[in-house]
Amino acid sequence: MVVRNITFSASEELIEQARAVAARNRRSLNDEFRDWLANYAEEGRKTELSFREVVSQLKDVKVTRKYSREEMNERR
Repeated sequence: MVVRNITFSASEELIEQARAVAARNRRSLNDEFRDWLANYAEEGRKTELSFREVVSQLKDVKVTRKYSREEMNERR
């Protein structure tokens, strides 16, 4: 696995607060950010998989008539 450096911007106050939280957890801010980034990426992957499952299920839906505009926009 190749590790790359990235740069991000935040206020000095926010960075110091985040460092304090990481220190209380006996971790570095880099470690905390790597974990956050991994979780963020995983959530996106899960969302994509859920979307594909829904689309897959919609393939089985059969429309038996043409719906009016009002019916198609009806909220339940």
